Amino acid sequence: MLKISQLHKSYPIGDSSLHVLKGIDLEVESGEMVAIMGSSGSGKSTLLNIIGMLDEADSGDYILDGVPIKNLTEKKAAIYRNKFLGFIFQSFNLINYKNALENVALPLYYQGLKRRERQEKGKFHLKKVGLLDWAHHLPSELSGGQKQRVAIARALAADPKLLLADEPTGALDTTTSYEIMEFLQQLNDEGKTILIVTHEEDIAEMCKRVVRLRDGVIMEDKKVNQVRASQYV
Repeated sequence: MLKISQLHKSYPIGDSSLHVLKGIDLEVESGEMVAIMGSSGSGKSTLLNIIGMLDEADSGDYILDGVPIKNLTEKKAAIYRNKFLGFIFQSFNLINYKNALENVALPLYYQGLKRRERQEKGKFHLKKVGLLDWAHHLPSELSGGQKQRVAIARALAADPKLLLADEPTGALDTTTSYEIMEFLQQLNDEGKTILIVTHEEDIAEMCKRVVRLRDGVIMEDKKVNQVRASQYV
């Protein structure tokens, strides 16, 4: 599903440069649920941005679902993101003036689907996250947990190969965090491949594998006995 080899990334700082990723090797199989952990500055956000095609490595190889991801134009990157990836963010990134259904259906607009089909698929995914009754509510009328569920429905709408979640529980209280993790675990049980960046140990333990970064290097990569979120909800 995802294979990264000898990935390097540096950023210019004044007259020098900061070497953020130092030869990362990472493979993720289809159906895995992987947590990427590391303190601030460890390189985890840079790695996620490269996997998400929001940034490009200086050197190394990145293959996603058999497709080499390299030298992409902005247009090509946007097409690949829409085809392969679903994004879930800490800050939800919903469009404030669009209701829940319109937010969920937005990726389908870029796939060229007609309005009726966008609406049907949007409703299907809102129902999947338990929010069909809130379809016509604006983000300002939703709780934090509801906003994240809408964001998850939006990420699922285009049927991505890979879900990328950047601190998906970072803006939520503990109970709501575990409810969101329970839902992500259910998606993973159904076969969805999920990559979660988190700094919270309890959230990482709810994945099946934990990758720890420090100073741009993978220090640890191990499978864990997954804690089911349902026991806390």
